[in-house]
Amino acid sequence: AIVGDGTPERLAGQRVGAQYFRVLGVAPALGRDFTNDDDRANGPRVVILSNGLWRRRFASDRSLVGRTVRLADTDYLVIGVMPATFENVLAPLAELWAPLQYNLVFGEQSREWGHHLRVVARLREDVDLRQARRELDQIAHRPVPEFARVPWASMGNGMLVTSLQADVTRAVRPALLAVLAAVVLLLAIASVNVTNLMLARGAQRRGEFSMRAALGAARQRLVRQVLTESVALALGGGALGMVVAHFGVQAIVALSPPSLPRLGAIRLDGAVFAFGFVLTTLIGVAVGLLPALSMADRDLHSGAQENSPRIAGTHSRTRGLLVVAEVALALVLLVSAGLLFKSISRVFAVPVGFDGSHLLTMQVQEAGRQFQSDSLTDPRVDSARYRLFAEALDVIRRVPGVSAASFTSLVPLSGATDTYGVHFESTVDAADDGAALRYAVTPGYFEAMRIPLRQGRLLDARDGPDAPRAVLINESFARRQFRGGEQALGKRLRFGPTDGDWYTIVGVVGDVKQSSLATEQPDAVYLSPTQWHWVDNAMTLIVRFRSDAAVSTPAIRNAIWSVNKDLPITRVATMRELVDRSVSDRRFTLILFEAFGLSALVLAAIGLFGVLSGSVTERLREIGVRAALGASRLDIVRMVLRRGIALTLAGMGVGLVAAGLGSRVVSSLLFGVSRLDPVTYAAVVAVLGVVSGIACALPALRAARVDPASTLKAM
Repeated sequence: AIVGDGTPERLAGQRVGAQYFRVLGVAPALGRDFTNDDDRANGPRVVILSNGLWRRRFASDRSLVGRTVRLADTDYLVIGVMPATFENVLAPLAELWAPLQYNLVFGEQSREWGHHLRVVARLREDVDLRQARRELDQIAHRPVPEFARVPWASMGNGMLVTSLQADVTRAVRPALLAVLAAVVLLLAIASVNVTNLMLARGAQRRGEFSMRAALGAARQRLVRQVLTESVALALGGGALGMVVAHFGVQAIVALSPPSLPRLGAIRLDGAVFAFGFVLTTLIGVAVGLLPALSMADRDLHSGAQENSPRIAGTHSRTRGLLVVAEVALALVLLVSAGLLFKSISRVFAVPVGFDGSHLLTMQVQEAGRQFQSDSLTDPRVDSARYRLFAEALDVIRRVPGVSAASFTSLVPLSGATDTYGVHFESTVDAADDGAALRYAVTPGYFEAMRIPLRQGRLLDARDGPDAPRAVLINESFARRQFRGGEQALGKRLRFGPTDGDWYTIVGVVGDVKQSSLATEQPDAVYLSPTQWHWVDNAMTLIVRFRSDAAVSTPAIRNAIWSVNKDLPITRVATMRELVDRSVSDRRFTLILFEAFGLSALVLAAIGLFGVLSGSVTERLREIGVRAALGASRLDIVRMVLRRGIALTLAGMGVGLVAAGLGSRVVSSLLFGVSRLDPVTYAAVVAVLGVVSGIACALPALRAARVDPASTLKAM
């Protein structure tokens, strides 16, 4: 927490080793990096600031380096400022860094035990990830005698070793791969559509090419002309596409979920423009190649004796196949969008386990020297922290409009987790009991959240530091642990350290979604902050209002600052906002797939309309003759519709098979919906059928209006 002039602010930071920035290959833009002397026990209080914090809080003051700033009631010397281009992907929210300063001689309860640490290393060029994983696994299973590990800090299960890229992108990788697949499909549809148009144009210009060939133009020259026109068209479209992409990227960034890594790096630059123009050039060549080769395979001189409207039909089979491909690809995109839409509807229908209406959340961080200690468990610090939160809670409950309020160490659907091992007294093997989320809650939490009580009682003022240890567990945990009608009430468990106190289960409460709406509710243990091994230095306030929660935020802030003006308040959000954020990645993917699917539907309709319209133009004389010989308008409409429906059905058949295979790409994003959901497939087929029917009907009606007399005169 940073205090002093202005509003107190809680900053996210990192304790890092002296070589941290050197491993990442970056150095401070101002000042210096950490040294080994900085990272020794009881070393100097030094800090490096992020460029954003330096600009926002200190107005880009270059003289700040070498001066002290007050952090959590302690003066720190600013030794450096990181460059603006530095993105700390290991902790994106971090705005300042200080050295670990761990002691090489420490006890069993010291902070030096590294369960809370992550290691980042740069591999030598002659070492790959598999070799590094093997060596680290040997280190984990071969303790150093000089550093004997306590049982709870052993590394018997080895280390999790992965590349930095895989670690950063793990959460959003499925969504990004699905979006990439959708982009490729849409690009393919657009390319097929342009190819179709080029074929139609080539058929109409065959008379022109035949005349030029008769006048001496070489076949290669005519092919080069077609390719040049195609590339010019592609480059023009690419230039226009880049303009659209500029605004499209801004929209995508605005819609992106917070979990998307390196969001600030998403922009159009020179490399992107170069890639775009190279890609459009290649597409232009590929799109123009089919019409050019088609022309090269035919006798151009014979075309001089024919009129172009009669000749254009020679390409109808190829163009029909391209329309089939368009319809199939469009159906794949629409099925994916439909599955995602149904999935997110199912997600929002999942019970969260609490009433999120009129709920406001905000994290309150202790600040001051009286809360600092070198020990994890300091009774004086714990007592001071609990008094602070209790006094703040007492003031908050007197704010007009507040109906209930409580502090908790963990907020549902906030993205945070806090897990400890559980061992029941009745279980022989502690490994069978697994782990559970820890909720340290003050009295009134369940009333504020409106989490139902299933058995027993709730935690209240009786559960103080000197009272028998009492906990609540969630009902799914109780159901799995105690089967055959066995009651959970009165049973004892050990939570956290294996040599800790025994807790008695005094109640069972309803299940609550913690990490995501789309995952099973984890096991949870609720206890009083005064009965845990320490009192958390930051807790989240839950306030239930009688009306709109968001409008009362200033009153709650002022109430907290009336207790301590230096308390930083962060992560202010209504519970509805937290619920929405928990599905932001799915919503982001759905929006993109809906946009791509709609574009694909329009392109497929345009392609089908173009083929049928061209076919009507090519067969005007045939249609006129049929009408003159007695064919009715209905017969002519049926003739045109028959071909359009045949192309659509063929495309749907291919598309259904492709969608069944391609839906595996989005299967990891689905919830409560099979990737082969028949209702979704049927709905997509119906929508595509209606749109295709409209695209077929317009050329058919045009054919029905052909005047046989005018057509026969033109023959």
